[in-house]
Amino acid sequence: MLLSCLKAKLSKHTMAVEETRAEKIIRIAKDPKHIRNIATSAHIHHGKTAFTDNLLAAAGFMSTQSAGDLEKGMATWGHSDEQERLMTVDAANVSMVHDFDKEQYLINLIDTPGHVDFGGNVTRAMRAVDGTIVLVCASEGIMPQTETVLKQALRERVKPILFINKVDRLINELKLTPEQMQERFMKIYADFNKLIEEIAEPEFKQKWKVDIMDGSVAFGSARDNFGISIPFMKKKNISFKDIFNMYSMEETERQKWVWKNAPLFEVILDMVIRHLPNPIDAQKYRIPKMWDGDLESEFGKDLMTCNPNGKLAFVITRIIIDPISGKEMSAGRLFSGTMRIGTEVWLNQAKLNQKVTQVVIYNGVKPEYTSELPAGNVIAITGVTGNAGETITLQPEEPFTELKHIFEPVITKAIEAKKMADLPKLVEVLRKVAKEDPSIKIEIDEETGQNLMSGMGELHLEIIENRITTEKNVEVVTSSPIVVFRETVMKKSPEVEGKTPNKHNVFFMTIEPLEDAVYEACKKGEIRDRRMKKQELELWKQLTALGVDYNEAKQYKDIYKSCAFIDKTKGIVQIQEVMGLVLDAFEQVIDQGPLIREPVMKLKVCLVDAKLHEDAIHRGPAQVYPAIREGLKEGMNKATPVIYEPQQIHLIECPINFIGEITSLVTSKRGQVLEVTQEGNNAAIKGKLPVSEMLGWSSELRSATEGRGVSSLVDQMFERAPVEVQNKIIRQVRERKGMKD
Repeated sequence: MLLSCLKAKLSKHTMAVEETRAEKIIRIAKDPKHIRNIATSAHIHHGKTAFTDNLLAAAGFMSTQSAGDLEKGMATWGHSDEQERLMTVDAANVSMVHDFDKEQYLINLIDTPGHVDFGGNVTRAMRAVDGTIVLVCASEGIMPQTETVLKQALRERVKPILFINKVDRLINELKLTPEQMQERFMKIYADFNKLIEEIAEPEFKQKWKVDIMDGSVAFGSARDNFGISIPFMKKKNISFKDIFNMYSMEETERQKWVWKNAPLFEVILDMVIRHLPNPIDAQKYRIPKMWDGDLESEFGKDLMTCNPNGKLAFVITRIIIDPISGKEMSAGRLFSGTMRIGTEVWLNQAKLNQKVTQVVIYNGVKPEYTSELPAGNVIAITGVTGNAGETITLQPEEPFTELKHIFEPVITKAIEAKKMADLPKLVEVLRKVAKEDPSIKIEIDEETGQNLMSGMGELHLEIIENRITTEKNVEVVTSSPIVVFRETVMKKSPEVEGKTPNKHNVFFMTIEPLEDAVYEACKKGEIRDRRMKKQELELWKQLTALGVDYNEAKQYKDIYKSCAFIDKTKGIVQIQEVMGLVLDAFEQVIDQGPLIREPVMKLKVCLVDAKLHEDAIHRGPAQVYPAIREGLKEGMNKATPVIYEPQQIHLIECPINFIGEITSLVTSKRGQVLEVTQEGNNAAIKGKLPVSEMLGWSSELRSATEGRGVSSLVDQMFERAPVEVQNKIIRQVRERKGMKD
């Protein structure tokens, strides 16, 4: 009896503490100057999740003993496959309070994946945050995915700071002296700043470099819960030698020393508050990058000032679907206004009204429900069923720019239900999968029951396939991986005609490759996909700076998937009435080219003339669509159409005695060795390989190097397939898709 009373009292006390903590989070959430929206980002296995665990433990959300423990910890791993594979697959939101200079701050943190296949989560998370802690392993240094996540952050104008993790490895494994440790730190620090200078926009190249002396660089070990920075070491009067000596202590003594002299959470969260911006400061320079609307409009001013009393602006960055109820929760960033329960909102992409039923902020990893939250917060809402990237407002407004991942899906699998009775359920599940992970591209054919699922790599598709079976309870059968290709042309076509079926309208056009400089600007996101408005002065300046004639720049009507449509017609009164239909048909051909129905890239279409019927009834969609489609296909066929295949550049690390085996493996796969470097007994080989030859690459690499070779993706691009391979690809793909030979 006494024991049960004590348990009841303890339970009530715990609940009171939870309520107090939740109230504190909601109170601070109403003061944007005391908010920091941040993410962790790093190469795979550089310690992000253990690092997040330690911050949560310090804030009282889990025990310090469990933090970073693979069995008891890893609080942000929400799926069983993350535990099984010991890696983060999905981004996860957490929130905590930190005391700094006698004031309380709310830290909204998103823990992101490190594996390149799940990099889409990083891209979406960067839209929601203003700063990121980039973790780098002290032993491995800057790795390919470190560079990728830094690109993703800087592209969204997210300010980085640096944490050099796993310092324990330098002491316990590599046996470095304090002086050698400092040399290693200085190299990583210099490499990191060099990347910022190479990647960042001119305005931020110098401003956002990290500085060891001002404390925007920290060192430590998430596993051992310690962190230090130069200002912190001065404050506590400790040195690198003390850290070195700490590892000679017994574990219990070491833990006591760490909590007293160098607790990780204090160093990191102090660094976050000092060096990363609050939402008010960040939105002044981030909004012009993410939103193409009029900054002088009332809505634009509300966005720029993070106005809690202004017009509502919320961007969805992640869809979470409850596995039991199937309910959707939309997580993202509130840039302006106040989100309230019961608010009727407008989804600008879906073009429909919905009602907000719940407003959520995170209390640790747990959702905390509240009646309202103001601008500047990372929150979630229910009742709204949009897609990631959706802009939610009160009335129709200019939406935020598209969330575009650095890499494109290059591997596809056909997926079918094992039992025909499960086909409707599979279609529904696939639609949910596409919402939860927009990096997965789903094509559903409800007539045949065959559906296509495209992802970033074999592991990406394997994880999704496993979740469909285990979590969504649908048994499926999948095909072998299929590589995604691109279509384009090699030269300019002669003028071609596109006639409407009723013969009353004719469109005259030419097709040619898009200029290299314009294509690269589109790929980098400097020129964004969109249909043009009446005045696009900024775009015209960009295009002329890239070598496009000013008059032609003014004729751009659409940029879609790095292809351009230009209207060079003159004096045709009705052309604007049909232009929307013309652009629809243009985009349809870009989605499925004439050779093998694969997406088209780097294409420039010029509409040079048109003869249109005076009566609008004779130039509707049923007439214009086929005319443009057939004209474009004929033009591409007369402009030497070619297939581009995906290529990947990989950094392969192995002992130097395996250089010969690696070189042979790369060349046997139609690949080329770009660079070989040696450091001590280790070699780093940079090779470019076609993705079609890389299926099963990991096991072949392990076999060639006796399990000691590691490969990391550095870059990805599409390049023209060799002449001898072109016809083979066309024949195989057309046969697979049931097209005529």
